[in-house]
Amino acid sequence: MERVETYASFGGTQEVWKHRSEVLDCEMTFAVYLPPAAAEGPCPVLYWLSGLTCTEQNFITKAGAQRYAAEEGVIIVAPDTSPRGEDVADAEGYDLGKGAGFYVNATEKPWAAHYQMHDYVVDELPTLIEARFPTNEKRAIFGHSMGGHGALVLALRNPGRYASVSAFSPIVAPTQVPWGEKALGAYLGEDREAWKGWDATELVASASERLPLLIDQGDADQFLAEQLQPERLVSACEEVGHPIELRLQPGYDHSYYFIASFIGDHIRHHAEALKG
Repeated sequence: MERVETYASFGGTQEVWKHRSEVLDCEMTFAVYLPPAAAEGPCPVLYWLSGLTCTEQNFITKAGAQRYAAEEGVIIVAPDTSPRGEDVADAEGYDLGKGAGFYVNATEKPWAAHYQMHDYVVDELPTLIEARFPTNEKRAIFGHSMGGHGALVLALRNPGRYASVSAFSPIVAPTQVPWGEKALGAYLGEDREAWKGWDATELVASASERLPLLIDQGDADQFLAEQLQPERLVSACEEVGHPIELRLQPGYDHSYYFIASFIGDHIRHHAEALKG
C-alpha cells in the first residue's frame, strides 16, 4: 500500500491510498478519513459506496462528511466504483464498465476477470483497512445511487457483517429498471433468475437479519421515476415486516448538494449503531 494524498481535516486526516488488489487483479485507490479519535485508539469503520461515473474523490470533496465523522469518532472508507487499468474491460457510455461496477461479482466474459466488486468491498478491502488502520472491527455501510444499491445488497447478502446500513437515492430494484438491466445483463448473463441475488427488493424476502434500512430520496430527483423507484423496496419490506424508513425530501435532486444536506444525519445514525 502507498499513501498518495493526505490533508488535515477537522482535527483528523483525509487520506487516499493505492494498492494492488488480488481480487480485482488491478491497482486500486481508496480514500480513508481518520478522525481525531483514531490517534487515541481504535474506531469503527463506515464504508461509503459511490455512484455511476464516480471515483473515491467525489465523496471526499463534495459530501462534507469529515466534520461529522470527526465529531462521532468514525473512520470513513470510500473505495473506487470499479476496477481500473488498461487491461480492464470497458464499454461505451457511463453506465457499464469503468466507473460502473455495480458492486456485483461478474460471471460473464470479459467482465469476470476483474469485476468482482462485492468480494473487494466485503472482504479484501476491510482486511486491508483492519490491518493498517486503528479500527475496532465494527463496520457499517452506506452509499448513493448505484452505491446505495451496493450498500443495501451487500448488507442483505452478508448478515452480521454490518451494524447498520443506509442509502441516498438508491437503485432499489436493478432487475426492473434500465440501469440495472443493462449492467446485470452484461455482468451476469441472460438468466434473470441470477440477477435476483443482487436486487434489494428480492433479497429482503429471505433476509435472515432484520437490519433496518434508512433511505433518503429527493422528490425532485431526475432519475426517481425511471431508475430509482423506492416504493418498490418499501412494498417488499412491508410484505415481510422488514424495517425500513424512507424519507422523501422535498425539492432535492440526485446531486451531492442533496447528499451534503443530510450526510450528518446518516453518520450519526451509523455512529449510534456502531457504538451500541
